[in-house]
Amino acid sequence: MPDASFFPRGDGLTVSDIVALTGAELGASTAPGIRLTGIGPLDRAGPEDLSFFDSPRYATQLPETRAGCVVVARKHVALVPKGLPHLVAANASVVFAAVGRRLFPAALVPAAVSAGVGVSPRAEVDPTAQIEEDVTIEAFAVVGRGVKIGRGTIVSHGAVIAAGCMIGRDCRIGAQVVVSNALLGNRVILHPGVKIGQDGFGYVPGRAGLDKVVQIGRVIIQDDVEIGANATIDRGAIRDTVIGEGTKIDNQVQIGHNVAVGRHSVIVAQVGISGSTTVGDGVMIGGQTGVNGHVTIGDGAQLAALSGVAGDVPKGARWGGIPARPVREWLREVRFLTDLAKKGRSPRNERDD
Repeated sequence: MPDASFFPRGDGLTVSDIVALTGAELGASTAPGIRLTGIGPLDRAGPEDLSFFDSPRYATQLPETRAGCVVVARKHVALVPKGLPHLVAANASVVFAAVGRRLFPAALVPAAVSAGVGVSPRAEVDPTAQIEEDVTIEAFAVVGRGVKIGRGTIVSHGAVIAAGCMIGRDCRIGAQVVVSNALLGNRVILHPGVKIGQDGFGYVPGRAGLDKVVQIGRVIIQDDVEIGANATIDRGAIRDTVIGEGTKIDNQVQIGHNVAVGRHSVIVAQVGISGSTTVGDGVMIGGQTGVNGHVTIGDGAQLAALSGVAGDVPKGARWGGIPARPVREWLREVRFLTDLAKKGRSPRNERDD
């Protein structure tokens, strides 16, 4: 079967190049001149690929791997078979990621679908829009009145940039993205299907039913933010919704109106954050977590997947469960309930009716 990768290999790196790049240590009997042009998992890597090993659960794959070299976590060096070329690092994943970025720079940001730079004749760009040089606007994209788009940005097929929005430099606006009521910084990546700046969910009971609350705020997305496919970020009601510098948001995340997310936080798939919540710097929120409105999650806090956050989370805390509470407390309760359930079992109550 031919190589089906969409990211072609280049000249590659030698093992000594990787040592210089990452600070990893040369393993015993490993030749520094080994040249690697790709990356892969232990069970699929070939002689020109770098792989990595940082979990004992994959120890059985080490003797069988065909990888040209393997980055190994220092604590697992004893598991490396004799003769397997390897590098030793405190954090194997960090080294592996750094090499991947160097070998495949084209995979770092989405590329334009069509060849060439400039505005497609099939795009609709308002004459009042201000477009800097080296901007690509692909077919069927729509750019509204007064929009400003910075140098090096790509606006993909079918994307809509509504009136008055500002897009910084070197951004990537994916296919079918809609941006309204928003200001984006530099190097922002919006993957296909992202929706930014629609009105938030706000209603009050009225005499005839539910009366809509107007949402007149904006969305502010700072530099180096990346937002995954089909995520949605509502504009503010009477203040702005803000996503801080360097924050990474996974696919299918919903962020409500007036939410403020700090810098360099990570929000994983299918998280829902209700309105007027404050998320600090360096926060990590696991997948499918739900966060109540008007709460504060402190800097550096970590929330386990499938958590339900009903109240404020202290700075640096590690919480999980529903309702979310300190991880040790949560796990202790789970163990207690499991043991209690086991004690209550009998042939009679275990029997199917």
